[in-house]
Amino acid sequence: MRLDVVRGSAHRCGVVHLLAAAVLFAGCTSPRPAGPDASAQVPAVAGAFRSQLVEEVTGTGALVHLEALQRIADAHDGNRATPGPGYDASVDYVAGVLRDAGFDVSTPSFVLHSDDGERATVRNVVAQTRTGDPQQVVMAGAHLDSVPEGPGINDNASGVAALLEAAIRMGGSPPVPNTVRLAFWAAEERNLDGSVAYVDSLPRSDHGAIALYLNLDMLASPNAGYFVQGGHGDDESETGPEGSEVVGRMLVEELAATGVTAELARFENDGSDYEAFIEEGIPTGGVYSGDSGVKTSQQAERWGGRAGAVFDPCYHTACDRAAGIHPGALDNFSDAIAGTVARFAESTETIAR
Repeated sequence: MRLDVVRGSAHRCGVVHLLAAAVLFAGCTSPRPAGPDASAQVPAVAGAFRSQLVEEVTGTGALVHLEALQRIADAHDGNRATPGPGYDASVDYVAGVLRDAGFDVSTPSFVLHSDDGERATVRNVVAQTRTGDPQQVVMAGAHLDSVPEGPGINDNASGVAALLEAAIRMGGSPPVPNTVRLAFWAAEERNLDGSVAYVDSLPRSDHGAIALYLNLDMLASPNAGYFVQGGHGDDESETGPEGSEVVGRMLVEELAATGVTAELARFENDGSDYEAFIEEGIPTGGVYSGDSGVKTSQQAERWGGRAGAVFDPCYHTACDRAAGIHPGALDNFSDAIAGTVARFAESTETIAR
């Protein structure tokens, strides 16, 4: 998550950005859980592929990768920042896991420019299934870098770990009609440069092949919340392009299947790696568990945890370590992400482009 962006319920009175399913709240109105939205027609929960994948994906499996990224940070000056040896080692780890799972894997590079004029070549990681229609791509991504101040385990080894767990259980050749593409971004903490560079590098003909993009950023905050983005706000920069409400509703449904009632949130300008996809008109959804925002009493009643305390007291600091994450949130989000990706891999007919 970007250094200069505060999300969750951190907005103060007058610009509350948590929304009910079909109602925009303003001023100091308390947020409500997500409810039905007749305008968002999502694919039915059916399909043996989705059921099997959700059953096999676990938070325990995701935790293996989260702890591996912690060890990488510990071995490289306590961080995985872009550019740097901790980030490079993270790229090598993620690419290796995905190759072993049978995906086609690339590590496209781009030049990162710093404020002092220095240049560095850094890599994203992009993995794609070997089955499915390459003109119908279901894409999900999570940023792989940390801030220089810490190892970035909730922000965002948690999102990376959930995607890797889903990838391993899915395998590189799943029996579905659509292609699945997973991305792990460099330099999210430096102006979203990795995802921007990737989208800018795609031929124009390839943009239309991406049916949707799903963004994972902070999924295991210690005082966890459950926030879903997609289809809610005043304009496209907040709602995402047409079709984003379908992605958001599916995420809400898949979290509900884990026993969690999500809250709906607007996309924030330059808030995370969804930005480049929204700007290209690609239907987009996102999930996160809260950063430096404060959990309300209503949220604590709904989700547990401490009212009046921030979602992640270690946000962007050295204490953002594996020992502090919320394993239950990691488990719930991992299941919801797997279910959402699987359902769209089975059908993208309800996504309007």
